[in-house]
Amino acid sequence: MSPQAAGPSWPATYVQVYTGDGKGKTTAALGLALRAAGAGLSVFFAQFIKAGRYSELAALERFADRITVRQYGLGRFIHSDAGEADISHARQGLREVRQAIASGRYSVVILDEANGAVQCGLLSVEDLLQTIDLAPQTVEIVLTGRSAPAELLERADLVTEMKEVKHYYHCGVAAREGIEK
Repeated sequence: MSPQAAGPSWPATYVQVYTGDGKGKTTAALGLALRAAGAGLSVFFAQFIKAGRYSELAALERFADRITVRQYGLGRFIHSDAGEADISHARQGLREVRQAIASGRYSVVILDEANGAVQCGLLSVEDLLQTIDLAPQTVEIVLTGRSAPAELLERADLVTEMKEVKHYYHCGVAAREGIEK
């Protein structure tokens, strides 16, 4: 499939960032993935840090002809430091994201929790900026995660900050299947 066949040609590569301490960053990216698939576009959805079976992944399997999902995390250092295996998985993921961008097959490339990967030392902000620079005008880039680096915010065309105002988690409500996981 040629790059033009992957989707429409935009006047530039647009970069979207969903960041902040509030809930909804990955959910916003998933919504965009579904919208793109519904329009006939192909999506590469790369999850950094995360590993495991989430309800959204089960739902995305129904769109496997349009949405490719890959996980590049071991999901085990949420409450500890990242190890060499975590770094290796993240760097392998970034190589595959760059291949996906270069392939011309995808109109939307989502790097879920990429900001967190930078914050945890799995990737550098320079890695992300170089990845963005590889994208042709036919590819929309989306990055999610808390604490987006200033350089990434500067480079982005759209930035949405999710702000937590109130969350039932603080009252002891655990993550619920189908809602938070």
